[in-house]
Amino acid sequence: MSTPAPSLHHPAASTPPASWRLPLLWTLVALSAIVGWDALGADRAFAHWFGSSEGFPLREHWFMVQVMHEGGRRLGWAIVLLLALGVWWPVGFLRRLPLGGRIQLATGTLVSLAVISALKYVSTTSCPWDLAEFGGVARYVSHWALGLTDGGGGHCFPAGHASAGFAFLGGYFALRRHAPAASRLWLAGALASGLVLGLGQQVRGAHFMSHTLWAGWLCWSAGWLYDLAFNAAAHRQGAPAADDLAPQA
Repeated sequence: MSTPAPSLHHPAASTPPASWRLPLLWTLVALSAIVGWDALGADRAFAHWFGSSEGFPLREHWFMVQVMHEGGRRLGWAIVLLLALGVWWPVGFLRRLPLGGRIQLATGTLVSLAVISALKYVSTTSCPWDLAEFGGVARYVSHWALGLTDGGGGHCFPAGHASAGFAFLGGYFALRRHAPAASRLWLAGALASGLVLGLGQQVRGAHFMSHTLWAGWLCWSAGWLYDLAFNAAAHRQGAPAADDLAPQA
């Protein structure tokens, strides 16, 4: 008997209509907290913990550059490669996902990275180490002041390096239907790695904390919207029932 080809679809019909309510609540709570951070103007005060008018002492420290920056970036891309390979050769918890779920897990990460890269490309916000108060030449201009340049190099908002961790937040949505325990661990790991990588760049003077927080929120939102779009497409194409896609023992 021939083996049927794997389905690309998620079990969209099995997802309860209220499944978007909790992510929406988390999204709005996080948004409120980040806007509150911006409203308090805490970025510069926090940056002064690590830098002064003479610059940031740890900017070129070997650990911050080679391990936290270069090592973190390479590790992130290595995981992206493993997820891409896992679409066709799944191992571990990836075996619990249908083909469509594995595709969403891999491509959703790239979608988040693309969102952050696009916003950085058009951003006129410069890095802390470019500002005069930290030994540079630019003046501070809020990232909310759209189109207003600060005299620096720009392209520093949101935090690109933190997205090497945060970009995986969307994997939570791809995993939660078939591997709920793994999805929670994945979510915690993506959050922790993004914050650690972002803090490492904060210490070097490469980003303000708001740059990291917004990167996390944008990656989460991009992952959630991608999940909604992915499942909407599956629903329109007539997704099979969840039991038909469940992995066999």
